Amino acid sequence: MTAAKVHFPSEGCLVEFMQGNSPVPALVLEARNDRLRLYSIAKRELALPPSRLLPWSGPFLGTGLSRQRMDEALEEHRALREAAAAGISVLELWELAQGEVSRASAEWLAGLLWTEADIDREAALGHALLSAKAFFRFSPPDFEVFDRATVEKRLAEAESNRLREVAAAAGSRFFHKLWEARNRKRGEAPPEPPEEFAAAGLGDRLKAMLLARAVEPEQTDNAALWKALVKGLPDLPYLALTLAESWGLVPEHYNFLLDRIDFERGEDWARDFAGECAEAARAAELLVGRLEPDNTPYVSVDAADAADRDDALHVELKDGVFLLRVALACPAVVWPFGGPLDKAVQKRASSLYLPEGDEHMLPSAVGRALFSLDEGLPRPALVFALRLSGQGEILHAAPELRLVRPAANLDPEGCEPALADREQEENAAPLTAKAAPHAPMLRDALALARVLRRARLAAGAVITERPDPEVLLTEDEDGVRVDIVPGPHTPSAHMLVEEVMVLCNSTAAVWGREHAVPLFYRTQNVALPREFAGIWSEPQDLARVIRSLPPATLECEARRHAGLALDAYATVTSPLRRYTDLFNQGQIIRALLREQHLTPPLSREETLALLPLISARADAAGQVQRWRPRYWKLLFFRRHGDKKWWDAVVAEENENFVVAALPWAQLTVRGRRRQFDEKIYPGMRIKVRLGKIIPLTGEIQILESAEA
Repeated sequence: MTAAKVHFPSEGCLVEFMQGNSPVPALVLEARNDRLRLYSIAKRELALPPSRLLPWSGPFLGTGLSRQRMDEALEEHRALREAAAAGISVLELWELAQGEVSRASAEWLAGLLWTEADIDREAALGHALLSAKAFFRFSPPDFEVFDRATVEKRLAEAESNRLREVAAAAGSRFFHKLWEARNRKRGEAPPEPPEEFAAAGLGDRLKAMLLARAVEPEQTDNAALWKALVKGLPDLPYLALTLAESWGLVPEHYNFLLDRIDFERGEDWARDFAGECAEAARAAELLVGRLEPDNTPYVSVDAADAADRDDALHVELKDGVFLLRVALACPAVVWPFGGPLDKAVQKRASSLYLPEGDEHMLPSAVGRALFSLDEGLPRPALVFALRLSGQGEILHAAPELRLVRPAANLDPEGCEPALADREQEENAAPLTAKAAPHAPMLRDALALARVLRRARLAAGAVITERPDPEVLLTEDEDGVRVDIVPGPHTPSAHMLVEEVMVLCNSTAAVWGREHAVPLFYRTQNVALPREFAGIWSEPQDLARVIRSLPPATLECEARRHAGLALDAYATVTSPLRRYTDLFNQGQIIRALLREQHLTPPLSREETLALLPLISARADAAGQVQRWRPRYWKLLFFRRHGDKKWWDAVVAEENENFVVAALPWAQLTVRGRRRQFDEKIYPGMRIKVRLGKIIPLTGEIQILESAEA
């Protein structure tokens, strides 16, 4: 016999009301207009208004029942409803209802599950719906049916709440153990996560959270869970990274900056583009047989361990005229612009040269294997052929695509003796066997570089010269040891390469402007005081000049670069290392070979559309390149402690702060004005003690100063 529903409960009717978060069955003993006297399953009487009843009443059990019979009846129906509720699939019901109705009664919803739904089944369904807060909301007398997006959000919130409860106990204790173990000895195993992690499925979730917060400490995802986990731990911006290292999720000294800019390490990222790399290799092989050979004995000047040689040069001074040829590695000639590989390299933006190792922009199968200008190997090259007067005026300039075979790969240390004035320098280093055959050419190149520099200085160029120290990392039993040592002193070789490359880039910019080929230009379109022109090397001068020079920006308009004193500047000389150079080369190559029906250069509008992404990615890579060496330098100073005194030079001072430079380390530090002598001035030689060093945030402070 089915239990019938009662629409207007009166004496003898079974009803339910909410107490806490649970429905409670009761029997109506007396019904008045505004009040009901009930006997509950808890064996006590109470009075409630009808509005407190849940919207399913029945069946009618009869009047004048004994207490024993009332208890038996209430327990019987409670058990029936509990068993029926256990067999209900709330998810299945929600799938049936969502999209059809936004709200419905328990009676209507019961009709989706049963052909005949008596009051016990309807009440059981109501019980199940009251517990399924992610799918339904009780809005008397009906239930709201949430849409899919709301359900997904509420399920995520429910899961987060569940995990937070576990994390508040087991997770928090484990994180405290990780914090305590941050200075464990090398080779010592990290703390084991508690068993509750596996039962709650928490381990992988917390690992992902730590890794995410190690990269972006200020993210708001799972904020409540994170707060519960780290309660009682120091509020540090790098706390997640420290805990991840202690857990063994990342190695010591992990470079989280690469994750922050989504820069994939190593060469594994290139595996997805093996097909495009192979196609580029085939195209390059065909190109070698088709290009007109250029028999110029080009020489490159790169660090001895360079893997990507972008450029090589040859200079001849003849009858007062400089004949300059610059050969540039040319992956752009076969590069799949617009394809998946191109988009991946756009994202990388630049090669990174870090103390712990280099990260290359291009896959080695393309960059180094096919296009690096290695001596003796035939390579496609974009060649800039220039004739310049003895005063550095360009008489003729033209880009051309040629097949080159570099004569030598030299390094700056090997070139420097060849560039010395051997008649005036009695102690000049002997020429190396490799550099000796090219010494006359290198001297002509140096003569040209001096002419070019004088011309730029006369036009208002601002040139900064700073030591370039090397940060050396070595492994020992205590971990990584950091040392800062002077870099090679090769001023002539450095100026030679710098001036020739600046000339080449400015020539490319002017050519692009004159031939209406859209390029990415580096601009610094500001007016500088005339007294800023010159070569600056003292810390106080560098601080003053750099403070007044805004950073160069990437634009599609050929405008002035004030610091270089050039009317237009577009980089093309490092296509293996910078995406802007690769792109600019591609535009020039496609313009040169337009008649061979290659894809035409991108239009100005298309180039402008790419600019925000290219600029943002280049800035992101540049930030890593600046900050990561600073991290290692700060570790060096922290290792020496805060009792050691260091030589420094006052670079800037004001009423609140003093900035001191440590030129040999290429590091600036700041201290409060009251820590210094009243007579302090920019350029003053001092000694400083350094402390409060936090390498992960780049923080370092002057603790004390004294006259040198």
